[in-house]
Amino acid sequence: MAVLENKIDFSVILTAKNANPNGDPLNGNRPRENYDGFGEISDVCIKRKIRNRLQDMGEKIFVQSDDRCDDGFKSLHDRAKGCEELAALSKSKDTNREEYAKTACAEWIDVRSFGQVFAFKGDSVSVGVRGPVSIQMAESISPVDIVSMQITKSVNGESGKEGKASDTMGTKHRVDFGLYVFHGSINVQLAEKTGFTDEDAEKIKLALETLFENDCSSARPEGSMEVRRVYWYRHDSKTPKYSSAKVHRLLKVNLKEGIDRPRCFEDYDITVESLDGLTPEVFEG
Repeated sequence: MAVLENKIDFSVILTAKNANPNGDPLNGNRPRENYDGFGEISDVCIKRKIRNRLQDMGEKIFVQSDDRCDDGFKSLHDRAKGCEELAALSKSKDTNREEYAKTACAEWIDVRSFGQVFAFKGDSVSVGVRGPVSIQMAESISPVDIVSMQITKSVNGESGKEGKASDTMGTKHRVDFGLYVFHGSINVQLAEKTGFTDEDAEKIKLALETLFENDCSSARPEGSMEVRRVYWYRHDSKTPKYSSAKVHRLLKVNLKEGIDRPRCFEDYDITVESLDGLTPEVFEG
């Protein structure tokens, strides 16, 4: 498999309808928003979903969710030790850090994509891997309306004195509707160091296109989150003449005239400006 030779930039448009795209645990799990009322989805949340989709494709993932663990390991340290080559390297007094990083990148696609820090208690080695795939936080184009709903439990969790009444109150939060945009890039120089290939890039693209498959929950019912557009720019060299910032600015999303409160994807005008010699591959969800 050939290592990536052309820099890639991408932009993604997604929508949330009656869903909590990314709850804030420090704010009662309300959907994230900034001080101006615009919705946010953290880059960590987006990478988690990409990892899950890659795992669904049969790829080996190092940073797995506990509820999706497919190899029986209970921690990252255990997973690292479970790789015989890494375990042998970490026991050496003079660990070859480059060889350690190379082995980890070959073993797990998320390590060679996003990077990883290998620093565990009891190990004599500490290795940091910088990944070529960088993803920005998603932000909504318009301020979002967050709706809070009081709910009650219909049954006790415990019996006896420790039990609570079956009408114990709780709260659920959701975004009525939000259109979010995020951008990302794949750096060739870092891809050369981690062994990130063209095939890996295609898998990342497919993961972005199907970001919310197998992601349903009480907070995000099936169909409430949807990827509407993916703009995938493959440059003609590893150090192109157009910066990532300039490419990301090509996407223009504006609320249509006469609409004060967006309710659906069609309430926005979406245009993509052009650059000479750079045409995106477009996925329309």
